[in-house]
Amino acid sequence: MIRKFCRPLLVLALTCLHAWAAAQALPADVAGGRDHPALSRYAGSWLVATENRAFDEIAMPAGPKEGDVVKLEGRIVRNYYLAPTGRSVLEVQRNYEQALERAGAVRRDACVMPSCGARDFRAFDGRQGKQLASGELKGWSPVSLIDQWIDHDSVRWWYGTLKVQGSMLHVAVVSARQGLVDLADQHVATVVQIVQPQAMEEGKVTVDAQALARGLQAEGRVALYGLYFDTGKAELKPESQAQVAEMAQLLKRNTALRVFLVGHTDNQGTLDGNLALSRARAQAVVDALVKLHKIEPRRLSAAGVASYAPVASNAGDDGRARNRRVELVLQ
Repeated sequence: MIRKFCRPLLVLALTCLHAWAAAQALPADVAGGRDHPALSRYAGSWLVATENRAFDEIAMPAGPKEGDVVKLEGRIVRNYYLAPTGRSVLEVQRNYEQALERAGAVRRDACVMPSCGARDFRAFDGRQGKQLASGELKGWSPVSLIDQWIDHDSVRWWYGTLKVQGSMLHVAVVSARQGLVDLADQHVATVVQIVQPQAMEEGKVTVDAQALARGLQAEGRVALYGLYFDTGKAELKPESQAQVAEMAQLLKRNTALRVFLVGHTDNQGTLDGNLALSRARAQAVVDALVKLHKIEPRRLSAAGVASYAPVASNAGDDGRARNRRVELVLQ
């Protein structure tokens, strides 16, 4: 007897469930967007926007005080989701956190408003640089949704690291009520941000012969950031050859031109070591011009000045990168 009643009730329940699901249908995901392979979305969520940067820098909130950040460089993927209606911020965020921690992620920071201190979540708002979906939700376009993505008073934040196939990923999840008042009590907005630290693809910056000539005429020197060396080494890497070729072209066009090649380092390591390294790197450029491009040795002279002539502060990675250079200088 029980079985006779169960089947009609089950059919009714499934019918109601399908009707409810149809009513809850969200627009199609952003074109080309997809979940990161390391972390799927909360079930039923809409991928409203995505950012994918092959190499960039980012500051990840990592504590309650101003300046408590982790600075990272590498591939950055940031996905913007809206959860189905009827979900709470706690439920959505807790699902992400539990999934990550079950996968072996190590939590490095977490907070719940209003106890998040000076952590800055403004980077998760605004549409600049994002690919956006094309549909609408209750009359609101993705542009409007992203412009007011999260209600900052309801934020829940989690940041940790997860090792996947030998790579250490930095994963951040921030959930809150949707920022538009009309949708704030209906949809939870979540940003999943994953950073995979990696080396920059080098060999992409070359100063051509004409620009070299203009720089020498205007300033008497030109910084060459298209010359690449491994840390602590003085051997030119293969991706440096395009820059060396442009220098050779300049010298062949201007047969009376004589130049110094001057190596510079940042302030890391010993001064004596950096003096030797900076000169050796400059000499490596001279050798390449002579051996590969048949430039007369008498027209070239190598020198190294270590960290004596910085062009930026050595306090941060960006400044140190600018200071590590070889310059072409008129004799």
